[in-house]
Amino acid sequence: MNKSRIITIIVIVVLLVAAYFLFKGRYNNMVVLEEGISEKWSQVENNYQRRADLIPNLVNTVKGYADHEQETLTEVVEARARATSVTVKPEDLNTESIRQFQQAQDGLSSALSKLLVVVERYPDLKANQNFRDLQVQLEGTENWITNARRKFNESTFDYNSYIRTFPNNLLAGIFGFGKMPYFEGVQGMEQAPEVKF
Repeated sequence: MNKSRIITIIVIVVLLVAAYFLFKGRYNNMVVLEEGISEKWSQVENNYQRRADLIPNLVNTVKGYADHEQETLTEVVEARARATSVTVKPEDLNTESIRQFQQAQDGLSSALSKLLVVVERYPDLKANQNFRDLQVQLEGTENWITNARRKFNESTFDYNSYIRTFPNNLLAGIFGFGKMPYFEGVQGMEQAPEVKF
């Protein structure tokens, strides 16, 4: 074999090895960022589930004081059932699935707001220690939900930015890494529901 052919083979091997390590690192970064979105979405769902888990206790506490408010209590229970029935697997995250999830959660927020208006009519209930404890937990959970959504969006931003920059966009296209949707508020829901007892 002549010397120029050996040099050509060595250059090709070096370029292939360099390309492998360059693409391997970028590909692995995309995987890690995508998994980060999945983890953050799980935290969003976890916090909404925590809120849903507080509702039976809240309804039972209110029921003891406001038994004749059965329609409102039933509405809260039904909204909770709808909200917990809508789940989105991380691999199914898209704008429509997030919208449906948020719509179910907004229905629960609306029902809770109506319940809290009812509570205003019962001073003894507002003074009940169990009710006050639930109030604190519910307020804390609403804050956790807000933070989880913010972290999900931050993670989505990092991922989307990474896969859309050159040359990552070429590799993302080859391996099927697509843009992920953000968690966006529903029109008219610019503020978190206010929880007052």
